[in-house]
Amino acid sequence: MRAIWKGEVLAESADTVVVEGNHYFPPGSLKADHFRPSQHHSVCPWKGRASYYDVVVDGEVNPEAAWYYPDPKPGAREIKDHVAFWHGVQVTD
Repeated sequence: MRAIWKGEVLAESADTVVVEGNHYFPPGSLKADHFRPSQHHSVCPWKGRASYYDVVVDGEVNPEAAWYYPDPKPGAREIKDHVAFWHGVQVTD
């Protein structure tokens, strides 16, 4: 699987975890130079508190386009620190 925005591959892995239709990429599969921490957080009743990254490609910022669970609830342990995407980021195989 690949996560792509503005023609750039943000993450690539054959070992994503699919939860609620979203592919969660392992942390080591991210191209770190395209991510910067966001101050945004949200809460999922069964997964826990999500943290976000802004995605950056050629100086253009896609705010809060990636999220992850640094300390998920027990039922979501398999996605700890894995990253999922939205806001126009294409996830393809």
